[in-house]
Amino acid sequence: MELDETDRSILRILQEDARTPFSEVARRIDMSSATVHDRVNRMEEAGVIEGYHASIDPKSVGYGVSAFVGLRVEQGREEDALERLREINGVCEIHLTTGEWDVMLKLVASDTDSLREVMFDRVAEMEGFARSQTMIILGTDYASEGPPV
Repeated sequence: MELDETDRSILRILQEDARTPFSEVARRIDMSSATVHDRVNRMEEAGVIEGYHASIDPKSVGYGVSAFVGLRVEQGREEDALERLREINGVCEIHLTTGEWDVMLKLVASDTDSLREVMFDRVAEMEGFARSQTMIILGTDYASEGPPV
């Protein structure tokens, strides 16, 4: 789908706050609410807008520790590894990557003991993983809420 500058303006506003009413979006870009609604529907149908999500602070729901985990997966075991990783409580993101690590995880745990338990009792015991590296996240600062539009 080809995006014009109006579509991009709508996307920027929704990236800032997906709950912005179409009437407010329309006012900000000097367009009718019906036109904004039509354009958003068109972008949803085309897959440009994949969904709307609540951004939750992990600490506020009991996860005091976040970490990135790099995993080296034995060749030919990638799909099996992904399926098993999806089953682990606390795994938030799974990324297939190039470079030193085949898979990068983002996971959350209530504390470092729980993180250690996930890494040693769940991940390290799985077949198909050659090695891993865990990096505890000390802080997060967002450049944006998504790709630039």
